Amino acid sequence: MGAAVALWVVAVAGCRNAAAVGCCPDFSSEVGALLRAVAEGADPGTGGLSPDERSELQELYRPENAPLWLDAGCRPARSLRDALTLLAHAADDGLDPADYQNLLPPASPGLTGEALPAQDAARLDVAVSAGMLRYLRDVHLGRIDPRSIGFQLDTPRDQHDFAALLRRAIGDQTVLELVADLRPHLAQYARLGSLLRQYRACAADGMPVVPGPTTRAIHPGEAYGGTAVLARTLVALGDLPLEAPAPLEPGRYEGAVVDGVRHLQVRHGLEPDGILGASTLAALRVPLDWRVRQVELTLERLRWLPHLGDQRLLVLNIPMFRLWGWDVIPADEEPRFGMDVIVGRALGTETPVLVAEMAEVVFRPYWNVPASILRREVLPRSERDPDYLAREDMEIVRGQGDGAPAVDVSPDALLELRQGALRVRQRPGPRNALGLVEFVFPNREDVYIHGTPAQALFARSRRDFSHGCVRVADPARLAEWVLQDHPEWTHDRIVAATTATQTTHVRLPNPIRVILFYTTAAAMPEDGTIHFAQDIYSHDARLDRALGELHRVRSAGSSPAPTK
Repeated sequence: MGAAVALWVVAVAGCRNAAAVGCCPDFSSEVGALLRAVAEGADPGTGGLSPDERSELQELYRPENAPLWLDAGCRPARSLRDALTLLAHAADDGLDPADYQNLLPPASPGLTGEALPAQDAARLDVAVSAGMLRYLRDVHLGRIDPRSIGFQLDTPRDQHDFAALLRRAIGDQTVLELVADLRPHLAQYARLGSLLRQYRACAADGMPVVPGPTTRAIHPGEAYGGTAVLARTLVALGDLPLEAPAPLEPGRYEGAVVDGVRHLQVRHGLEPDGILGASTLAALRVPLDWRVRQVELTLERLRWLPHLGDQRLLVLNIPMFRLWGWDVIPADEEPRFGMDVIVGRALGTETPVLVAEMAEVVFRPYWNVPASILRREVLPRSERDPDYLAREDMEIVRGQGDGAPAVDVSPDALLELRQGALRVRQRPGPRNALGLVEFVFPNREDVYIHGTPAQALFARSRRDFSHGCVRVADPARLAEWVLQDHPEWTHDRIVAATTATQTTHVRLPNPIRVILFYTTAAAMPEDGTIHFAQDIYSHDARLDRALGELHRVRSAGSSPAPTK
């Protein structure tokens, strides 16, 4: 708890001796005057409140302007201590305590034991209310609207009457329980909260810079003068047990330290070859303050997610190139499966962040070439090489649907393609860009999940190669999970459908929620270990800037600048 907050608690406690005569007879009128100043933006102490926050604050005190955090004798209620503790420890949720404590009035050195005047008591009560309303909104919905930084999360955000919730919790003395209920009910959120404390402790202790070669990589078994420093670093990060045996020969890179490096490489999405190369050393040298920030940014994004209900859930973490499926949410158990994926290229064809509902599975799908790919790639090649379409099992068709008739390749047909009157599709088969199975979840970005004939790409550690859609390593396994409520779709039938000659569409009567998400820090659902990824789309940098600007607005009491 900050010094200013502690002084206020002492000051309010001093009112105990004055309770007999009533230390706040003018409290209601003082609160009324203060709320009018807040509504007009004339109160400098709350100048950083948004319009929504000002409205909620007005609503909280209706109709009688009675004290909420103090009793009739200006003694602090238990809820006040709970509120001040929550605000002081907001960092446990990856929030900035200054965003709330800055709303509290500065403590006066003279306030050590005397009764508070009504004006000071009113200001404290309103300030704590403003801080708590902001904190409740932040911990439940997040501080940044994801749409303002390009995330297409179009599902309705949870709507709550935070003023009514807070008023009831104060009366029932259940403020702590209210906050626990508003936090995301996700195992990922709780695990990352614990890991955040661990990484903060490491950052506070300081970590030595792991020395490395300037001209070449160090392979297992080679001489390396930084082995001792590397081992200490791996122990601090949890990649090497504290009791791990030392190398048989000092100054040689071997044994348990190599295993620790492989563990670290897995956690950072690198090839686990145990070689101390440029990428591994770069991961080791990322400042721990930034690792802490990555976890904080992940917690912020998790607060953006809508209530997940009890339906099945498919989650993709884009920069970690990994997909998971759960049968039950809250996801407090291991997922039913995990799978490697390929996502959109970092430049120009990024996989979007979105929430949608899977509605259909298509076996042996046609690939309807998107207009952007048609314009940039297919048309130029077709105009240079008349045999290009046939060689790629593509055809020009007129109309929509799988039954659309084909049109012969000709200059006139290519002209109609350019005009948008015709389209190109790739026939089902082993060369089809969608592979053997397509998973359809309608969305305005027109992306979907599908298989791929380019299986060799899954051997890469960084897998952003697609035009924006998501390619999965094992589409038949995913189809089994998606269709598990359809007993007629056995494993054998699914395999047969992937090798049949015709296209088969299977509608899902119970849609599956699909979340394409983006975090560069995550507690792996399988074992809880923390993994970090490269910020391949610069989303971390954008969110970090937006949060920094919001903090400046809240501190200065000005209107936020547009997010670029």
